[in-house]
Amino acid sequence: MDNLRETRRLLSGAFQVANHRTHPRIQQVTIDPQALLRFLAAVKSIEVQNLEYVPFMRFKVAEALARACGDGLRDTLNAIVETREHGGFTIGLQGLSDDPDDFVKFGTAIAYLLGPANHDSMSGKYYARFLVRHTDDSDSYLRQAYRLFTMHTDGTYVSEATDWLLMMKFDERNAVGGESRFLHLDDWRDIDDFLNHPLATKPLLYKSPASKNVAEQVERPLFFQNRYGLAICFIDQFAQPATLEEAMYLHDLSASMESSPGVQEVMLPPGELVVLNNYFYLHGRAPFQKHESLHRELMRIRGLFGR
Repeated sequence: MDNLRETRRLLSGAFQVANHRTHPRIQQVTIDPQALLRFLAAVKSIEVQNLEYVPFMRFKVAEALARACGDGLRDTLNAIVETREHGGFTIGLQGLSDDPDDFVKFGTAIAYLLGPANHDSMSGKYYARFLVRHTDDSDSYLRQAYRLFTMHTDGTYVSEATDWLLMMKFDERNAVGGESRFLHLDDWRDIDDFLNHPLATKPLLYKSPASKNVAEQVERPLFFQNRYGLAICFIDQFAQPATLEEAMYLHDLSASMESSPGVQEVMLPPGELVVLNNYFYLHGRAPFQKHESLHRELMRIRGLFGR
């Protein structure tokens, strides 16, 4: 918390931090439109393919955003995500562009101010873009519009760490519902019932479906301690319980999360993104109302803190 107070003292006039309009913990970061235009002009000649092929170019667009906003942006964003009281922020392009390439560049810049992205096996790149539509035949809840996408953390089925998660909305049409749902561990009412259970720290097996393009299997405990305090690693669809007791424990845990008063919904307009600390936030998505022309496009980046 002290680090966040200190970085707020350093804010330039090019961006501001305030409490989010609907979420009690998440912060809303707003960049001055002139600074955003300076950033977009600075990266205009950089092609998205160049970002995909050359890792240091991702840091280059991050540097361009930091330069456009002046001192303090990088420190502020890192401090927000690493401060347990908040642990996340929203930020966006404020309607200054509707070009998907600009969205990729802006999302990449925000991500690489935090640190390097993990390889996303689903897309084969450092980011993944995907659609949510009326019909879907995938083997994951991610793109199934009319199901509740239950509370989970990312990176459960890969061996590399996942410190943070970024989700950016590109486009949305005929979409009613589908709100992002977040649960901070400290707001989960029943957490002690599961934390004090004998299975709380037993390693569980995780396997991904074919669509994730990940063959490895990973064993991880549900609850653990790290530099942020109590942390969690969980997703219902990919956990592989070995016993009836493990299955019932996971079932009851997931049901408790879904019904927790601590779950808060957040709406993101196109061109806006959210970043969450992946260790003490769980996230999900409410179902959409059925519509044959439903269309939502999102981008996901997840990665490591760079320092």
